Amino acid sequence: MSNTPHELHEEFPAEADKIHELKVSNAHFARLAEEYHAVNRDVHRAETGVEPVADMVETEMRKKRAHLKDEIARMLAAV
Repeated sequence: MSNTPHELHEEFPAEADKIHELKVSNAHFARLAEEYHAVNRDVHRAETGVEPVADMVETEMRKKRAHLKDEIARMLAAV
């Protein structure tokens, strides 16, 4: 299990089955989920000082993560 906060299973705990099913059956959703995880890890590494970045860069990463999360939430709601 990851120590990185904001993982999809934590953001959508009641949707674990839907997330798994969409990852397997929908290539677009799978790509969004992978991109979300990559950005989320980058944000976490920046927040914890493992890989420091400029404040503006961190803000943009957070915005991208939020956008991806919103798109994922829309897809989960449509199922």
